Amino acid sequence: MDLSSFQRRCAGPVGRRTFLEVGGLSVLGLGMGDFLRMKAEAATAGKAMGDDTSVIFIWLPGGLPHMETYDMKPESPSEYRGDFRPIRTNVPGMEVCELLPMHAKIADKFAIVRSIHHEFADHGGAHKRMMTGRAPKTPTGTVNDSPAVASIVKKMLSKKGGKLDMPVAVAEVDSGRAGIDTFAMGPAYLGPSNTPFMVTGDPSSADFKVQNIGVKKEMEGRLEDRLAMLKGMDKFRRDMDRSGRMDAMDNFNRQAMDMLMSEDVRQAFDLTKEPTAVRERYGMHRYGQRGLLARRLVEAGSRFVTMVWENLDSKPKNAVYNWDCHAVNCHIFEDLKWRLPFYDQALSALIEDLYQRGLDKKVMLVVGSDFGHTPKISTNRGTATGVMQPGRDHWPKAMSVLVSGGNMPMGQVIGATNSKGEHPVERVMTPNDLWATVYQHLGIDYNQYIKDLSGLPRQILPYGKPIPELSPMA
Repeated sequence: MDLSSFQRRCAGPVGRRTFLEVGGLSVLGLGMGDFLRMKAEAATAGKAMGDDTSVIFIWLPGGLPHMETYDMKPESPSEYRGDFRPIRTNVPGMEVCELLPMHAKIADKFAIVRSIHHEFADHGGAHKRMMTGRAPKTPTGTVNDSPAVASIVKKMLSKKGGKLDMPVAVAEVDSGRAGIDTFAMGPAYLGPSNTPFMVTGDPSSADFKVQNIGVKKEMEGRLEDRLAMLKGMDKFRRDMDRSGRMDAMDNFNRQAMDMLMSEDVRQAFDLTKEPTAVRERYGMHRYGQRGLLARRLVEAGSRFVTMVWENLDSKPKNAVYNWDCHAVNCHIFEDLKWRLPFYDQALSALIEDLYQRGLDKKVMLVVGSDFGHTPKISTNRGTATGVMQPGRDHWPKAMSVLVSGGNMPMGQVIGATNSKGEHPVERVMTPNDLWATVYQHLGIDYNQYIKDLSGLPRQILPYGKPIPELSPMA
């Protein structure tokens, strides 16, 4: 794969208005024998956990540089190993970057998977590949042709009837980044009713507030009257609609009503309910407060919470707004000297908090990104600095993912790359193996089929197996 074209400045995925596209209305060559075989397998897959499990998914747009974090190669040539050195953790033989000292103290509470890879070197294609567990039809752009995992979780785990209260799937992002296509989180052929509940803004800001949740008691009767009136409208349009938009309207209206009427929902999103010491342990910055908000949401009943850790305030001139560490974007080592302490604080606090509160059995934490970055360092003139500086470019052939909790054995490294961090050489895996593990944790049968908007069956995950090293403990 030629990655040289990605050495130019790259700002990452750009948000845009979603257009529902229903295509590929075939079963992609699925024969009856295949269908029956998969149906038989469905009886035993994805049943390991109960109904109250959940997932926190920390997304690092731009690509986590594996050679500077979780897969360091101190014995490789200087043009590969970079400026930082690994440090020991509290798990013998397990090392992380010297800029992650808080990680090192709690390594027994997480696992590192070093051997996931895919083939899409553009942000758009990589986002789609990672978010969906499927190879996208196009290598660029972030409009999904398959539903993101969050949308599948919402469809499979949403309650049928009764009060919804906490949204099943939530995503929290910076203001201006809430378009469902920005990070390839679109629902594709499942329709817009299966999009996550999007929350925007900086939760570390004093004026952070989630709009449209919580309502005074005296307003409840008035709202219920209006909802009853709305139920009697648009029946013909709903019957004729094949795009899913009317179902989405029903879903959104119902979810909005439940959240408006629920004091529990309002409380869950209110970070001021947390002790100051807890908020400060996470860090009074976007990474930290998003991590704390994620813990509050899963504790209150949300099942799949995506937190995008992208921008930070007071960015130095030689740093970049996300994790995309091209030399034209940033001086990679100076950027990480600034960024990783925030990351280290927020992530270690979240992991510790999950264990201290007894949530580690029910909550699975996954930290991932679009891809890794090139093992060999390149130099280029920085757009912001105007001077030559080091960086790394896009590299989907090797990446590291951190996993914690989920009633799984922690304190281990799974898989390995070669001596220069170029490609996996042990336990070679794809994103599908990670998602099979996630689905199993949530009790979702990843082999089964769900119907698209045209009523055709679509398999939840076309291939992949749960990572055996992460099998739930008895």
